[in-house]
Amino acid sequence: MSESFDLVDVDKLTVGAVGQPGRRVFVLQARHASQVVTLKLEKSQTAALAAYLDRLLEDLPDPTLELPEDLDLEEPTEPEWVIGSLGVAYDEALDRLVLVAEEAVDEDEEGARARISATREQVTALARRGTELVQSGRPSCPLCGYPLDPSGHACPRANGHRPPTL
Repeated sequence: MSESFDLVDVDKLTVGAVGQPGRRVFVLQARHASQVVTLKLEKSQTAALAAYLDRLLEDLPDPTLELPEDLDLEEPTEPEWVIGSLGVAYDEALDRLVLVAEEAVDEDEEGARARISATREQVTALARRGTELVQSGRPSCPLCGYPLDPSGHACPRANGHRPPTL
């Protein structure tokens, strides 16, 4: 079983991608003191997390402090494990959002869990960065919506005729 993490009041929370568009590995990263935890997630999970956090934050008071600006990934960028599911809760007493990531494992296995507690400012910055990161990838095909590659695209809606290119 992989290692579980409980990071309370993280110093840094971010998402990032390693590699070129089309071959990027998306990661969620948190740092508490000298401990850096990097977890792999899918592009679609990054988009869904950012959108969900945006909606959740609309129901909370606006952050009172400045948003963190240093959202670059830190070493190690190699993920500890792959996220299978993500959950978010709000601890009103502490005014913290809590992200709970569970490891992707087979049904008969017990996976690791990461619990990350962060401020509204950190989560707001995370949501914005996640949206920007997803939008900075390859453009979508106007016919089918799948990502376009520089070398072309086998568009299922074109039935093999003139695949769209960048």
